[in-house]
Amino acid sequence: MFLKLVASLFGTAGVCTLYWILSLLYKEIMSPWRYLRGPTSTHWLYGNLKELMDDAASGLEEHWQEQYGRTHKIHRFFGQTALHTTDTKAIHHFLSNTHIYQKSDGARFTLARIVGPGILVVEGEVHKQQRKIMNPAFGAPQVRELTEIFVDKSIKLRDIWAAQAAKSEGVARLEVLSWLSRATLDIIGLAGFNYKIDALEAEEGAAPNELAAAFQAAFAAATGFGFARILQIQFPILRSIALTGDKMILEAQATMMRIGRGLLADSKREISENGTFETGSGRARDLLTLLVRANTSKDLPVSQRLSDEDVIAQVPTFLVAGHETTRYMLNHCPFIPVEDLSVLFSCVSSTAVTWALFALTQNPTAQTRLREELLRVTAERPTMDELNALPYLDCVVRETLRVHAPVISTSRVALTDDVVPLSTPVTDIKGKVHESLRIRKGEEIMIPIIALNRDVEIWGPDAMEFRPERWDAPPPGASAIPGAWGHMLSFLGGPHGCIGFRFSLVEMKALIFTLVRAFEFELAVPIAEMGKEVDIVQRPIVVTDRAAGNQLPLLVKAISP
Repeated sequence: MFLKLVASLFGTAGVCTLYWILSLLYKEIMSPWRYLRGPTSTHWLYGNLKELMDDAASGLEEHWQEQYGRTHKIHRFFGQTALHTTDTKAIHHFLSNTHIYQKSDGARFTLARIVGPGILVVEGEVHKQQRKIMNPAFGAPQVRELTEIFVDKSIKLRDIWAAQAAKSEGVARLEVLSWLSRATLDIIGLAGFNYKIDALEAEEGAAPNELAAAFQAAFAAATGFGFARILQIQFPILRSIALTGDKMILEAQATMMRIGRGLLADSKREISENGTFETGSGRARDLLTLLVRANTSKDLPVSQRLSDEDVIAQVPTFLVAGHETTRYMLNHCPFIPVEDLSVLFSCVSSTAVTWALFALTQNPTAQTRLREELLRVTAERPTMDELNALPYLDCVVRETLRVHAPVISTSRVALTDDVVPLSTPVTDIKGKVHESLRIRKGEEIMIPIIALNRDVEIWGPDAMEFRPERWDAPPPGASAIPGAWGHMLSFLGGPHGCIGFRFSLVEMKALIFTLVRAFEFELAVPIAEMGKEVDIVQRPIVVTDRAAGNQLPLLVKAISP
């Protein structure tokens, strides 16, 4: 009896596997893209995805564009094809029509295991509802009030670096990536929900506080991507099977929910005691309290309000924006199409400031010019308006986010059949010219953010170079890029464009302002030893010391007052 049961189970599994293989073959044979040009698959499981990761945003996608055109096909898991495009009209169509093009089910499953039903996960009307209620918390007036937190933590980081430089006769060798991650984690704790994480003050090797520790545990458990997890992503029927680490995730989620309920109660109490937005009162200005205030507004019908569970879900969502382990997740989930990653505004800030400092070490003229501009400001604690009034600082931030966009790509899955318009016609292998392309339900579209940001047809032959001066007169073609900010895709665009881009930009400017005024920066290793590691987010690495993980070692020299 037992043997018959086992044989039956294996037989059923075999039939299901055969059906799935035949379905894949049929899908590819009937694909409207079957005659599109594109690179051949280089791996039976990962298709072209692994070579994309191995390339580290060093020009492979640009080479594909040159060889196969702006719109072509590539291969993903198990040989399935995906549309890969830098066509600005097509990208605008994909990003704008969120009722047709959404995150893949696998991506939502992966994120939901960590952050719950937050804005990173939800789609459709639920996303619109959450976005509508959250938008006021990320407006310019609110970010203006949070700027004090950005500057305070920037000064704290500056003082730590200055003390270390003083111990080394004015020049310290520092790994700046980890320090910037700690600073932005502290910022999102205070600015997000008035919660002190104090990562900057923590002793080296000390255990993080309870919330950060729970979040780190959830990420560590959720990001071990073996073959079994890939199968769960591909086949929803397998997701009820508990895998290694799932118990740890549940325990971490319980801790985050408990702390989240306390933070929510604190916010509600603040609002009940003082319903107005008061400048300078810590709890009154954090993002969670602003969200609760918007969610309980008399102008918002009760039926449109978020539940307490949905509000609490934003706590780990805000944390994911600033936590160092966000990069750990991306490092271990390189092939999961997590679309809205640029909403991780504080993770973007720490990584982008790291790249800004790297770029300035390679362009000493730009570093000197920037420092001269910043030193002309008499205030040590600038306001948001004062930071935004510095033109060359703005150019440096823009150029950093163009050349070193932390999030290098995004993807969408079509929910229905569609026809997408093209600004550049496509010629297939049979010589047929397409001015639009049919999209079939279930097809995946990949949008290479970094390749469009560095497109030589738009930005010129020096598109790969860090040259802040280009923003004095941006090229006309850049206006066609459908980004949420700055004529680039670094913060995505459309209804899913980064809700926190203002937060990220001002945070970046506060950190760069404070640090570049105080120090001169020089690369601590030969440039030939520096490389990039790209797993959705691109980060620096010392190729001769890969075991140390992502890092940017700099010589930090204190400037005499």
